[in-house]
Amino acid sequence: MLLNPWSIALCLISVLALCLIAAAGRTALNVLRYWDPASDSNRQIRLENETWLASTLVQNAMGLQVVSLILFTLAADKFSAVINGAMCATGSLLANQYGMPALYIKLAGVFLYGFWIVLHKLDISREDYPLLRLKFIYLLILLPFLLGDITLQTLYLLNLHPNIITSCCAVVYSSGQGGGMNLLGSLNGSTLVIMFYAAGMLLYALGLVNRKWPSRSIMFADGLLWLLFLWLALVSITVVFSSYVYAMPYHHCPFCILKPQYYYIGYLIYLTLFPAVFFGLAAPAVEPFRHRAGLETVIAAFQRRAGWLSLVLLTLFMITVSWHYVLYKLLGGQT
Repeated sequence: MLLNPWSIALCLISVLALCLIAAAGRTALNVLRYWDPASDSNRQIRLENETWLASTLVQNAMGLQVVSLILFTLAADKFSAVINGAMCATGSLLANQYGMPALYIKLAGVFLYGFWIVLHKLDISREDYPLLRLKFIYLLILLPFLLGDITLQTLYLLNLHPNIITSCCAVVYSSGQGGGMNLLGSLNGSTLVIMFYAAGMLLYALGLVNRKWPSRSIMFADGLLWLLFLWLALVSITVVFSSYVYAMPYHHCPFCILKPQYYYIGYLIYLTLFPAVFFGLAAPAVEPFRHRAGLETVIAAFQRRAGWLSLVLLTLFMITVSWHYVLYKLLGGQT
């Protein structure tokens, strides 16, 4: 499948991102060795110019990797049309041992790549670039992660063949009794829904409390709760909410909601969930840098914006994911 147009597009994006970051890697090493903001030497002036170019290259590369997640999911869905037994991206990703790990590392990358962009924006808000060394150290740490991302994606595409027989989502996300696969062990769907909405309400409460009475402990508790909420949301979408979108009690799949017959509602669900979680995590993540020279006001302003954005996106997500579920209950569906 490596010569498939979707595979070629994925490979081109990955190679381009890798080249951009590799080109910036040399500047990152020079910054760690020679950066001296108090100097006015030719090397320092040249290095200052290089950092702007390198940062622009990296910012574009990180953006490309975020786009590659969407493209990867679309490609997996398209591959299902030619793989035996696959009905959606679930079957395609399970067609070999590299599909799901490639998806997981891309999902994690959305947050890691996005955080580099946040550091860059905070850094260039000050003329003395207080986070310059830190963001380039982080860039060098991200390079092996990016290589792992590209390696898993390439191995997945290389080992993907049309004659492979895989399982469809109806089998993967169902139990022997015909119900949805319960990813939380002995907990049933009703318990999941209660936990999901309770976590959502608690996020609202912590966000508003932290807005009125800013506290580092509340902020970090909020960040941990966002991580828990992301897991709960993904499990709840698969086990509970997806079947109401399909209007089929035994159809549980987090990928079929991306299909046109369901009006692409899955994109609205995921494109509100992941940014909401990202901004919810970004606010406490930048807190350790708040007391660096000149950054306290900048970071405080970013945390306020990130906090409001996370709550607004959370509201949109909750409305979208709950729409079919609540409508079914209001119309007299069985509990």
